[in-house]
Amino acid sequence: MPRHTTPTDLLEPIERASRDEISALQLQRLTATLHHVYAHVPHYRQAFDAAGVHPDDLRTLQDLSRFPFTTKQDLRANYPFGMFAVPREQVARIHASSGTTGKPTVVGYTRQDIDHWSNLVARSIRAAGGRAGDLLHVAYGYGLFTGGLGAHYGAERLGCTVIPVSGGQTEKQVQLIQDFKPRIIMVTPSYMQVIIEEFIRQGQDPRASSLEIGIFGAEPWTEAMRTEIEGTSGMDAVDIYGLSEVMGPGVASECVESKDGPVVWEDHFYPEVIDPDTGAPVADGQEGELVFTSLTKEAFPVIRYRTRDLTRLLPPTSRAFRRMGKIVGRSDDMLIIRGVNVFPTQIEELVLQHGKLSPLYQIVVTREGPLDRVEVLCELQTAHAGLPGDGVREIAQWLQHRVKSLVGISTTVNVLPPHSVERTQTGKARRVIDKRPKA
Repeated sequence: MPRHTTPTDLLEPIERASRDEISALQLQRLTATLHHVYAHVPHYRQAFDAAGVHPDDLRTLQDLSRFPFTTKQDLRANYPFGMFAVPREQVARIHASSGTTGKPTVVGYTRQDIDHWSNLVARSIRAAGGRAGDLLHVAYGYGLFTGGLGAHYGAERLGCTVIPVSGGQTEKQVQLIQDFKPRIIMVTPSYMQVIIEEFIRQGQDPRASSLEIGIFGAEPWTEAMRTEIEGTSGMDAVDIYGLSEVMGPGVASECVESKDGPVVWEDHFYPEVIDPDTGAPVADGQEGELVFTSLTKEAFPVIRYRTRDLTRLLPPTSRAFRRMGKIVGRSDDMLIIRGVNVFPTQIEELVLQHGKLSPLYQIVVTREGPLDRVEVLCELQTAHAGLPGDGVREIAQWLQHRVKSLVGISTTVNVLPPHSVERTQTGKARRVIDKRPKA
């Protein structure tokens, strides 16, 4: 059971509101947002006109499905500032994605946008069990990436004492945790695994550290990884969700008392889940692609933005808002191996099931003639570094069989010595290396 809960008297009134109250607020804010983008963003005016819809056509929340989607390609086509809905002089801050697959997507914030963002991250930290006065270690990267500054401003808004370490320098991360004794850490889950590994390398017990709460986001992670991190660190591992195009961290966040999926802050974001092939909305509880419409953003509102994240919407539990299921993968990260749809998280769950394997892994995809070849690189835990060759081969055969049985593809499994798999030093792990020729 978690050690931390959120007393009811700390909740904002909207977090306890009825569904009717939430829906009425969403409709009011959605109407204003549609009019705002139609008047101030040429892309949206053209897209709405081409689809034969006008902001006045929105009479119920369900009418939003008549409006066109926004994609990352639309954002890149309007690079850098074409999607801004206010004059550039009114933009207080600019963030951008990494741009590793093309031009970065550039997002802007007015002072009010940053104020809302800070409030929502503060709400998220509070939901995770954080309180004013807590020492909070931020190991997300700072700069154009939204993670570092998003976490930082939210933690300050809640009243925490912020330690702005950023990513990298893992030995220093551990030293500062030992010296400053923060109660909370905000970081990607894969980098948290690297930090835990560094504790152990230094002969320190991560469970004996001051950390009680880990708020992890910026990449998909599984329940198996939660179990692994909580078991090795002794902290509560809580999921925070966000993406630069919609705001940054704090679009949704788990509550520590339930840990049953991130709660979507529906007073600021309207979520939909669609069939990724047809674009048709699916019912709550059905899996599909997550789509967001912002309800309060001034500088960079988004209408029906296709996140490519695959999940489902679930009924409220700890708060009045609906929840997201764990992200099972991304429609654009999905590997198609000899006709089988494969997500890295499926491999991750199997790696974590073996007690002698480290949580670090990579999937390398190549093509030999007409056939795809998949190699899974994993490594032994340090405690099992001296395992004889027969034992290593037995683990490789076990994982190979599990992948074939449960995922449906044939693989070559290479079990390496400890510390052989590439580590992330600044943020998201590189789980897949796809060397197949591009079409």
